[in-house]
Amino acid sequence: MRTIVKDALLARAATQNGFITHRDVRSMGFDPVRLRQMAQRGLVEHRGYGIYSFPVIDPGPLADYRLATLWPSTVTGVLSHQTALDLHGLCDVNPRRIEVTVPRRFRARRRTPPELLQLHHRDLTPQDVTSIQGIPIVTPRRAVLDGIESGLPASLLRQAIATLRGRDDLPPGDE
Repeated sequence: MRTIVKDALLARAATQNGFITHRDVRSMGFDPVRLRQMAQRGLVEHRGYGIYSFPVIDPGPLADYRLATLWPSTVTGVLSHQTALDLHGLCDVNPRRIEVTVPRRFRARRRTPPELLQLHHRDLTPQDVTSIQGIPIVTPRRAVLDGIESGLPASLLRQAIATLRGRDDLPPGDE
């Protein structure tokens, strides 16, 4: 039975840059205590509250971004704002933190976000979300709108809109 559980968790983690959460384990019908037991045996590494990783899976260059979307633990965060502008290659923004949007109802209880993370609250629609290498991220259009709402400098916004127009992602007059 142990091998079946480990293989199932490993397969799920492979789709998430090697990470697995308590929420994932519960959704698969297993007890999250299994993760702590696996950590004690050295099969997984504890990475944060309710988050573990399989060291046998190379997390790749976007591992910190995946980890940021998993941090909320009760919901999946979505990369947004300057982080999304940067990852979509829309402008020369250099975010200091990884910006993640979570639903309005989400509240971080008993733990504060890591220093590297900046949370935003918004109820995103499915049309607002896409993915990069399986990691949820707002669409380029939503990233520009987030930049406008958060007061990003006009020069960066103009650059992002021009880049979008060049890619045909933004219809004329939709700025």
